[in-house]
Amino acid sequence: MNDVSTTTRQTSTPAVPHKVHDVQHTSCCIVGGGPGGAVLALLLARQGVPVTLLESHADFDRDFRGDTIHPSVMEIMDELGLSEGLLKLRHTKIRDITFPTDAGPIRLADFSGLKTRHPYIVMMPQVHFLEYIIAEAQRYPSFRLVMGANVQELIEEGGTIQGVRYQARDGWYAVRALLTVGADGRFSRIRRLAGMVPIKTSPPMDILWFRLPRAPDDPMGVLGAFGGGRGVVLLDRSEDWQIAYVIAKGSYQQIHDAGLATLRQSIAAAVPLIADRVDQLQSWQQVSLLSVESSRVPRWYRPGLLLIGDAAHVMSPVGGVGINYAIQDAVAAANQLGDQLKAGRLTLGDLAAVQRRRDVPTRIIQTIQMILQRFVIGSVLKQGAQAPFGPPKFLRIITRLPLIRHLLPRIIGFGVWPVHLKLGDPAKSA
Repeated sequence: MNDVSTTTRQTSTPAVPHKVHDVQHTSCCIVGGGPGGAVLALLLARQGVPVTLLESHADFDRDFRGDTIHPSVMEIMDELGLSEGLLKLRHTKIRDITFPTDAGPIRLADFSGLKTRHPYIVMMPQVHFLEYIIAEAQRYPSFRLVMGANVQELIEEGGTIQGVRYQARDGWYAVRALLTVGADGRFSRIRRLAGMVPIKTSPPMDILWFRLPRAPDDPMGVLGAFGGGRGVVLLDRSEDWQIAYVIAKGSYQQIHDAGLATLRQSIAAAVPLIADRVDQLQSWQQVSLLSVESSRVPRWYRPGLLLIGDAAHVMSPVGGVGINYAIQDAVAAANQLGDQLKAGRLTLGDLAAVQRRRDVPTRIIQTIQMILQRFVIGSVLKQGAQAPFGPPKFLRIITRLPLIRHLLPRIIGFGVWPVHLKLGDPAKSA
């Protein structure tokens, strides 16, 4: 079937019209099978809304950077009746964030005092979380998943987005929808195709990600050390440590040129606990560079289109809150838009309401991240190589204040103005 009666926004103009093999119709087309997109698809499907989820990869088995599920999301899983099943999957629990110093350990955040059934951060490979959510969504006949769907074009009529065109292995396909949701991450193609330009900041750091084995008698939770112009954070993943090696913005090439041996020495000096296994870092192919960015688009929506998660607001890795804010975006969208999508009468005001619910919490947490990056992490990265390891004086002082000691774990665990399933939502009683 040829779908030639529309105008399109696309990455390049084809010489001839695409031959579209099939055109599917749905109420909501979600582009991006990450946590935000998957949870939104599940919530809409539970409400009986026809929803199609398009994922560009052939499977979910990729090395994701974010494996943290915070108390805010665990409460949402409780409301969905899914938390017990989720916790049966392989995971670890992080109950505090502690940094060793020459003067003794400093506990940055203790989650054990949070008033919730889940006073901890769950560390779980994101592939397992996504497979669990997708399996739950597939229980509902209104849900459709398409893997290997590489979205290339938006279908636009009269200034309203009416769906997308995507390439699969066997050619072109189209999905027409009342609402298209861009949940395709920090490098969102949907955002770019829609001409929505984010306002960017430049945090003073980049991160090298890699893994090293974790010994059975190693401490649990989150460990780290800062000093000498770099920082090292260790995240407990049961058999492995997921390690973030924090460096000054733009210094990767200098570190690469110095060689892996120098990097290994630096890691061992920062965290003697893992000095006996740094030799297992044998190739730069084991190391991924994350160019840290923080940004948000001024307006998350256009007629027929909504952005959520990193597509709308790229979060710094500070606090590991990106996944949790994306999922809260998804819940806010499902709360606001479910009934309208079922009735087939979506307005621009409905989309604006989603952003109003989530924009202020996003701005606040990005401001907090910016302060921590500038005054804490930035000050460490400016130190000389001989500077002692330990949090800056500013951080040592504020973590002694009772208000900060109680507020910081809550902000990390729940964010600002957390979202819950709407009272009476069919998703809650399904």
